[in-house]
Amino acid sequence: MATQTVLQKLEILADAAKYDASCASSGTAKRTSMGGKGIGSTEGMGICHAYAPDGRCISLLKILLTNHCVFDCHYCVNRKSSNVARARFTPQEVVDLTLSFYRRNYIEGLFLSSGIVKNSNHTMEQLVEVARILREEHDFRGYIHLKTIPEADAEIVHQAGLYADRVSINVELPTDSGLTRLAPDKDARQIEGAMGRVKSDISELKDARKRFKHAPRFAPAGQSTQMIVGADAATDADIVGKASRLYDNFRLRRVYYSAFSPIPDASAVLPLKRPPLIREHRLYQSDWLMRFYGYKPVEVMQATEADGNLPLDIDPKLAWALKFREQFPVDVNRATKEQLLRVPGLGVKAVGKILASRRHRNLRLDDVARLTLSVTKVRPFICTVDWRPVMLTDRADLRSLLAPKTEQLELFTA
Repeated sequence: MATQTVLQKLEILADAAKYDASCASSGTAKRTSMGGKGIGSTEGMGICHAYAPDGRCISLLKILLTNHCVFDCHYCVNRKSSNVARARFTPQEVVDLTLSFYRRNYIEGLFLSSGIVKNSNHTMEQLVEVARILREEHDFRGYIHLKTIPEADAEIVHQAGLYADRVSINVELPTDSGLTRLAPDKDARQIEGAMGRVKSDISELKDARKRFKHAPRFAPAGQSTQMIVGADAATDADIVGKASRLYDNFRLRRVYYSAFSPIPDASAVLPLKRPPLIREHRLYQSDWLMRFYGYKPVEVMQATEADGNLPLDIDPKLAWALKFREQFPVDVNRATKEQLLRVPGLGVKAVGKILASRRHRNLRLDDVARLTLSVTKVRPFICTVDWRPVMLTDRADLRSLLAPKTEQLELFTA
């Protein structure tokens, strides 16, 4: 076999990394260096774009160290039985690529994952070595996200957290039965045990920094995980329940959802086609409701249909409101923040502006219209000084009136 060039390896390993969604770089701490001479900053072919909470677009070099793998997970394009082109970087090659891309102003950081080559400890050591060289030998101050391996020794994973801004361990599938069936080399208890150790390390070193100024940082941007949607029979209710438990038990920064995508030479146990992308989108919306709108997991599950899945034609917030119409309309001039956050079409920023504006005067429907993208969705669920819906919340066809146009849904289902 001919020796591969670095660019040939990059083409293979950047493409192989595209299935991992968990690469957002929000929440990182600013790193500084003596005299401001460090390389890279998170403040201000393999490139992905993630978005911070303030809306900044952050570019990351997103690659695998290798797509060779000793595991045989049915849903993974890089499984050992898959017939795909293989490649493998050395740690130094990843370092050189990262610095080269940064100096050309293409990226602000690195997202690095890997297949399992030789064994879990060997692979994890290689990932850590990339981060160590960047931090210690090149004083790299950009963002680093390392995908860790739950089967690796705890001490090696701990070293990853000392160099990386964020670490992540994929739970892969929403149910233990799905994981056993589709990823026989993985163990749900082992994955959650590794997540628990990372949580403890984050907490312990955060407390240590309160007492000792020079205590090391450990994954200051926290940990995240990813679940594959549509590879097994798990419903959206199963996925929402799993995500809620992960947030509660491990204080995750994010749970990412990745719609299953058919792969070459697919196993017979996998679906023949991918689920509609709108399903993935609805799960992100439900995640947002739990994290920022005060919805409990059981309330999100109440928005599901009879089959346990979220409706595809309307968002979960609207679905919940239509099921609990007795909660509406709410008076925007008197309702609590919690009540306003339940109004379909009102986001967190719009609610904040409503609360601020009504201190000075009573709001009219036109005032609300200026604070939201679509007053049509909001109008049936609110009343103002000059507006009160008459029988709108009782209309049997309200769902069809408020659902997005068919052509909008087709963007997600194509």
